[in-house]
Amino acid sequence: MSTDERQASVPPSPSDDEKRLHELGYAQELRRSMSGFSNFAVSFTIISVLSGCLTSYTIGLNGGGPVVITWGWLFVGVMTLTVALAMAEVCSSYPTAGGLYYWAAKLAQRNGAAWSWFTGWFNFVGQVAVTAAIVYGSAAFLNPLLDAQFGYSVTLGHTFLLFTVILAVHALLNQFGVKLVAVLGDISVWWHVAGVAVVVGVLVVKPAKHQSPGFVFGEFVNGTGWQYGWYAALIGLLLSQYTMTGYDASAHMTEETRDAARSGPRGIVNSVLVSVIAGWVLLVGVTFAIQDYGAAAKDGPAQIFLSAAGETTGKLLILVSFVAQFFCGMASVTANSRMIYAFSRDGALPFSRFWHSINKRTRTPTNAIWLAAGGAWLLALPAVWNKTAYLAVTSVAVVGLYIAYVIPTFLRLRQGDAFRRGPWHLGRWSRPVGIVAVAWVAFISVLFMLPPASPITRDTFNYSPVAVLVVLGGAGLWWLLSARRWFTGPKVQGSAAELAAIENELKSIN
Repeated sequence: MSTDERQASVPPSPSDDEKRLHELGYAQELRRSMSGFSNFAVSFTIISVLSGCLTSYTIGLNGGGPVVITWGWLFVGVMTLTVALAMAEVCSSYPTAGGLYYWAAKLAQRNGAAWSWFTGWFNFVGQVAVTAAIVYGSAAFLNPLLDAQFGYSVTLGHTFLLFTVILAVHALLNQFGVKLVAVLGDISVWWHVAGVAVVVGVLVVKPAKHQSPGFVFGEFVNGTGWQYGWYAALIGLLLSQYTMTGYDASAHMTEETRDAARSGPRGIVNSVLVSVIAGWVLLVGVTFAIQDYGAAAKDGPAQIFLSAAGETTGKLLILVSFVAQFFCGMASVTANSRMIYAFSRDGALPFSRFWHSINKRTRTPTNAIWLAAGGAWLLALPAVWNKTAYLAVTSVAVVGLYIAYVIPTFLRLRQGDAFRRGPWHLGRWSRPVGIVAVAWVAFISVLFMLPPASPITRDTFNYSPVAVLVVLGGAGLWWLLSARRWFTGPKVQGSAAELAAIENELKSIN
């Protein structure tokens, strides 16, 4: 045998990323082709200030008004950054697609399986809800444009039909593989940056009149129906907190990212930092351009764009924003499906073997992609008849995700100096940052389950507590009756030889 033949017969040495993944117990099943920038791009795209800020803008207009929108955004941004920093430190230690529920299992000093189980279910519910909220919000944003251009009137039924079509397109796009998603994610970053610049630039130049600085930075409005202004202002913070969700995507994509122990944490933190800055600029620009407050509070930024910039330019701004929202929805389905893939890999979902199945040609979890889309569709179904369903879905997203975000931080605090740090860590700031993060999440988990409007009727009822209790009650019952006897937390896929065999089989197909 020649030297070249002998070299060709020797499999390539695993990379540092693959070695660490093997230490965590998993084979390299997914294609590791994402750069650090692409990892950041997925989280930045899911946060999507052109999606969250604009589709939930009326929540702020009614819940405290401009003063809560502008200053509340910065306050919530700082608090969110503490959560992101704490998460990033743990991500560096355990760079795996399981993310939060895997971290909980490893960090718990006892009952690790139970911590892992409930963290995973909170994450699952939050991921499905944030996908539903993003895609439904984009449909609601597109509907006025289609009405103005083609006479496709704005109704709950029409918006839900658009939501269904857009959600199906996202699922289909995700089936084509991680490379396509990564390319679109990279494009999305620049689209968001340029989009914010275009929207704000037009709203600075085009309107015949602008609101005063006193209005933008000091006007308080209570449109919730509740007599307590402070309560209305707290409800208005949902605009900011809902927008700044989804950055756990960087953790879920670590098995597909190079230099994951550093790139994942940086993706989490940088996506929040950049979003806080870009979002504040966008919110201030839109608020200055309000022409009719009552109409804006009813119909949102689409109405502001049309009335402030004129019909033609206003339609262009709606289109620019919708494309960003489309990118956001696509990335949300991506992250959601990876969490489902990892959770089912460890047997924690019904029919786990089916959801964990990998398309060996594209190396993507196709079945998990469709579960993510189908779950989002079901959660948003009340929007066909409930006017405040969107607000309820955003509440479910915030509560579900943030509880899952902070459980590993809480467990990490309990470990103290026993915590094994990764290459990216907070040093002596780890404990104070973690304490603030836990306290903030405890506060908002109660806040966003409360009634947002008065009087409480069928149309204004916040069904988020019901949705959370049904799903988590089911998970809790399943745990007590069955899962506690067989779910042991994240499973090791096999020995070093077995992991290598799984990887070699996949490589032989590609």
